[in-house]
Amino acid sequence: MGTRVELRARRRGGACRALGLACGAALASVTACGSADAAPLAHREVLPNGIVLLVAERPAVPIVAVRVLTRAGAVYDPADRAGLANLTGAVLTRGTAKRTGPELDSAIEFVGGSVEAGANRDSITVSMTAQKKDLALGLDLVSEVVLTPTFPEAEVARKVSEIQAAIKRSEEDPGTVAARALSRLVFDGHAYGRPVEGTRESVGRLTRDDVVKFYRERSRPGTTVVAVVGAVTVDEARREIMARFGSWSRPADPLAAVPAATAPAAAREETVTRELTQTTIMFGRQAILQTDPDYFPMAVASYVLGGGSASRLYTRVREESGLAYSVYSWVAPWRYGASFAVSAQTRTAEVPRVVTMIREELARMGREPVAERELTLAKQYLIGSFPLRLDTSGKVADFLVAVEDRGLGLDYADRYKERIGRVTAADVQRVAAKYLTPAAFSLVIVGDTK
Repeated sequence: MGTRVELRARRRGGACRALGLACGAALASVTACGSADAAPLAHREVLPNGIVLLVAERPAVPIVAVRVLTRAGAVYDPADRAGLANLTGAVLTRGTAKRTGPELDSAIEFVGGSVEAGANRDSITVSMTAQKKDLALGLDLVSEVVLTPTFPEAEVARKVSEIQAAIKRSEEDPGTVAARALSRLVFDGHAYGRPVEGTRESVGRLTRDDVVKFYRERSRPGTTVVAVVGAVTVDEARREIMARFGSWSRPADPLAAVPAATAPAAAREETVTRELTQTTIMFGRQAILQTDPDYFPMAVASYVLGGGSASRLYTRVREESGLAYSVYSWVAPWRYGASFAVSAQTRTAEVPRVVTMIREELARMGREPVAERELTLAKQYLIGSFPLRLDTSGKVADFLVAVEDRGLGLDYADRYKERIGRVTAADVQRVAAKYLTPAAFSLVIVGDTK
């Protein structure tokens, strides 16, 4: 699961930072702003070389946000090169054919903007934010980063050391350890089972040649989405993007297809011994994509089960029994697979009780319908609480590239609101009976087992 955020998916993060649950939250957030007769969220067109261009005009906002998403995430790492996409994203802005990394930084910082890059499970994204008057400079820098990165040897070596150090530090966090182990069990045999950042050993084997080869193969206009959001018209955005990316040619060789994740033959359990005063418990299984109609009742079921302080798990495990400081559940959808997980931290002596309670609550979701109050609260929260997470041009740009990459369509905002509003107690029970059966969940426990 990369880091703790890979299965947990940065539960409280901004829109689409991990393109997992955070993306799901962001996708929901826009829906609260939409209506059946609302104007399209953005203009969409496919440029001659295959780039998908998305433009959201926000004339009252003087800041322009640009996102360039390419399908070059960790899911495409060779099996013996875990962490390659993550390393590639980390060094993408550290030098181009025209400028060094420090020169890039100075140029954008001088005008108060930013240019960043990073990778997640499915993609590498270059992000730029600048004032409208500095848009040309910002796009010049973005095009340099996307089209002519040099991946300096010294920068690759430096980032390898930094990533290895970060992995070592993360191994002291029980949540990260549990998430990585659970991801391996849930996505057994699939690339999603490997950590996004790799391991210290796998990252140590990566070279500049690996990075150059990976980026050359994966970076292509036909797998790239560009979103432009802010005080810019469609015509302006098209002209500026075409001027910089229009000559980017499509490679002749096709890319190998990535298989969808398939559920493992059986659920498994794993215990990781750590000398800790608290033990981390994490249940997980594969779930459903956002393109599946059952995703909407699944989102409601997740909120009822463990989505907040009024959830069943929180009420029973923490409020009534005092057995855990935090307990929650979430859905993390990606491009080629999805997961549903439950996590709790408790005193080591109470682990058997908490595990039993979680299993009982999972089973109850499918055994009996949720109460009307629970259903209403969940739907109101999912529909109404997210608009503040899309209150900037950057968040809207994140949302646009996410829905395009997932194939959800620009009407997903309205559809989400409408579909969540239609979810019934029977829908929740039906989906829970299918996907929340306790026996289907793998279990990881991290703590002192003595």
